[in-house]
Order: sequence, then C-alpha cells, then structure tokens
Amino acid sequence: MVTLKHVKVKQIFYQVYYRACTKSRLKFKKKHIVSYGLVLLKGINQPKSYIARKTFSFLNITTSFESIDWNYTLHGKLWTYNLNYFDFLNQKEISKVEGLILLQDFIAKGTVLKDALEPYPTSLRVINWVKFLSKHKIQDPKIELFLHNDLERLSQSLEYHLLGNHLLENGFGLLFGSYYFQDDKIYKKAEKILVNELKEQILNDGAHFELSPMYHQIILFRLLDCYNLVINNTWKSQELNVLLEQTAKKMLAWLKEISWNNGEIPMLNDSSLGITPQTNDLFEYAETLGVESQVLQLNVSGYRKFDSRAFEVVMDVGQIAPSYQPGHSHADSLQFVLNYKGVPIVVDSGISTYEKNERRQLERSTESHNTVVLNKTNSSNVWSGFRVAERAFVLIEEDNDAFLKASHNGYRKMGLTHRRAFSMQEGFFSFQDDVISKNNNANLAEGHLHFHPNCRIKIVQDGVLLNDNVLIQFKGQDSVEIKSYQFAVGFNHLVEATKCIYTFKDKVVVEVKPYI
Repeated sequence: MVTLKHVKVKQIFYQVYYRACTKSRLKFKKKHIVSYGLVLLKGINQPKSYIARKTFSFLNITTSFESIDWNYTLHGKLWTYNLNYFDFLNQKEISKVEGLILLQDFIAKGTVLKDALEPYPTSLRVINWVKFLSKHKIQDPKIELFLHNDLERLSQSLEYHLLGNHLLENGFGLLFGSYYFQDDKIYKKAEKILVNELKEQILNDGAHFELSPMYHQIILFRLLDCYNLVINNTWKSQELNVLLEQTAKKMLAWLKEISWNNGEIPMLNDSSLGITPQTNDLFEYAETLGVESQVLQLNVSGYRKFDSRAFEVVMDVGQIAPSYQPGHSHADSLQFVLNYKGVPIVVDSGISTYEKNERRQLERSTESHNTVVLNKTNSSNVWSGFRVAERAFVLIEEDNDAFLKASHNGYRKMGLTHRRAFSMQEGFFSFQDDVISKNNNANLAEGHLHFHPNCRIKIVQDGVLLNDNVLIQFKGQDSVEIKSYQFAVGFNHLVEATKCIYTFKDKVVVEVKPYI
C-alpha cells in the first residue's frame, strides 16, 4: 500500500482492464490500405546496430542468427525490445535492399511474434518503418497492411496503466502512423495524448519529469522528429506545431543547463551512455528545424549546477519522480557528480541492466551513489527493478548560485535526518554532511564517493589525491577507506573502479581542491 497510494486511479483501472481482456494477436485485415509517403528533413542517424548477415548488436551484446528469432530472450527483455524497435532501419550503414529483407522476414513471422506486439516496441517500430518507407519511397501493400494493423492494435492498447514516457511514446507512434495513412481517428488519439502528456511530463524548467537525462534526450529526439513531421507535411493544419516547438525549446534549455561543458550528460537516475543521440546532435537537429533553445534555469526538476573555471558539479536535491511512476528513480537523495577541467572525477556508478536482479537493486541503492548511507539502509526503498516505497522527501533550505543546502527524511523511521550543504568557493568545491538525530541514538553514517575508472588514486596524509591534480580532504571523519566497485560503462558492460567510503558520527566537511 505504501507504493500504491501514489498510483493514479487511471493506472489501476487499466491494469485491471488489460489483464481482464485477452491480448490481441496480430491479424491481417483483408482491406485495401492507402499510404502516403511523407516528407522529412534529414534527422539524426541511429547508431549502428545491424551489423549485416543477420547479426545485431544492442546494449553491448552482439548476436548472430541463422534464422532471425524476433522473440529471442537469452539477453533479457530490453535486448528483445531493441531488436523489435527496428532502429537499425535508420542507421547510416543500411541499404534499401537490406532493410526490406528485414521487414519481410519480420512480417513472415508475424503470427508467432510476442514482445514485438507490446505497445512500447510497437510505437517505436511504427516511427522507424514510416521513416524508412518514406525515405526510400517504398509502396508495398503487404508491408502497409502489416503496419496499419500494428497501428490499430497500438491504438487499442495504449499504456495508460503505466503512463510516463511509455504513453508519450505511444502518442508519438500514433502521430507518425496517422500522417502516413492520413487516418483521422488515429490522429485524434495522438493529439489527445501529446497535448495532455507534454503539458504534464515536461516541467517548467524544461526537464522531463522522470528526471533521467538519458530519457530526456530520448523524448527530445522524438519531439524534434514529430515537429519535423508536422511542419513538412500539409495533411493537417498547424494544431500541434506551436505545442511541439515550444516544448522542444524548453527541453533544449534544460539539456543545455544540465550537460557538461564537454557536451556529455551526467549519468543520473536511469541513464547510460550509447543509448541516445548526443546533446550536440540534438542541438544541430533543432537548428536544422529552426528551433532555438529558450533560456531557463534549473529549478523544479531538483537539479542544480555549479560551474567554475575548473570544477563543474551537478547536484540532486529533487524528489522521487514522478510520484505515480518512479520506475527510473534511484535512492540517491542529495548526491552529486563532478568534473574537473572537463574530465569526470566523481561519477554516478551507472546502470548496466533493467533485469529484476541483485545487480539492478545494487545500482539503484544509496550506497551506489555519492551521498550518505545511514545504518546500511537505503534512503528510499527501491525494489522489484522499477518500484519505490517509503520515499525520501527532500527539503531545499537555501539555494543560490554558490551555495545549496537541503535535507531529506528518508531515515525518518530511525529518527534521523540527513542534511547536506554544497558550496562553490573561489578555487574549490566543498560540502558538509550533518546527521540530525531526534533521540540521540548511535548511528553508522557512511559517505560514498565513486571515482571514474580512469582516475589514478593516491592516499595522502591530507586525504585522497586524484590524477595528481585534485585533492579531496576530510574534516571530522572517523575513517576513510578505499574500496573497489563495478562501474557501468553501459548496459552489460562493467569495469572495475575505485570508491571512497568515509564514516562519521554527526558532521563531516569534505573539500575538493586543485592540487598544486
């Protein structure tokens, strides 16, 4: 019930409704389907995932087939999803002939498809097929019939039980399909979803409300594709143009603020490298479409950034979000990540899997982030891969350009509060951790700092020396210990790295300085 109290009534209704209904199978309707090729300006090429000769590479795992198994499950559900997205149709290295062979193989096995029929992969596949068919001016009745059936099935199984980015992707897929077939009924569903969900999911400071920079990039990419669609095709008037453009401007503003000066995003919450278009690519695409970024400051998303000549620090003083779909949130309240002169130093440990296993639990836990663990307990109860209960609530106490103080109540059952104050002074960055106890009980406070795998670590009398140019000093600690941990370079790719664990009782001050 602790988790259910945050769920919307609509989600519960559709959970019951979809479980009660027999899942629809793909059925070919014997009717004439008319498609209309679309005009699209050149967008962003997808990364190479089809290697050729029935060989695919997703999530750092490459697999070859004698006969493509579109239901392949050996590498987990997310790998299977990626296989069925058909992103590879829009990679630079694929030809029209190769793409058609893959489409025809998929259609030939249509009666045995499983995960491919789910709404999320269907949404992405519709977009990718429409792009590919339009680019190559392909008109094939069998493909069009299959695609239209995909679209109709999607329109009847929208992910109102999940909401969040899944429902928004459903809307994007419906929009592309409706334009391709000039289907008013499908268009009205797409319009309703996009109008409602973009207003709810994109916050006032431009962040996507799931607070993952990776998903922010994904949604922004899709948004720019949809704007490309509506401004270059005249089937409909300009009902959605303004909404799509203004939302894209806000999302560009947030992405610009949150990204490092080297153009990369901080890997916060469920974020990983190699999944999405890069920040620079998204800005170039937006420029091609005539979309300019707004100027906004980080605010309601709960992220803040200090940026001096040497240090860049991104701090998380946000909430578990959104309340009714926190599946991509971690127990990371009051954590931070830090670059020095464009080089990552203090990093999030990253994510390597979406499977519901011990690794997933560890990667979402408090000890895997740069914050404080009290009595070996997570600050929010992350469980079952994508669930959160007993959530920490963060209170921002002071907030300005060079100082930020916040606290959270994730340890309220123990009568404890963690408060952290961040400060950017001339030449160095520091933070102070305080543990406030209502009952003066003894507690074990452990602060965790995760270093990038490329960091060279030296223990010195004053603290920890990184790369011979950054010194971390501790004041008020009981102990400082260096341990190894597994850093997620990406999905299914872990490398050994080093972390620092400092223990204290009530208060500790940590200073991060250039070492001269």
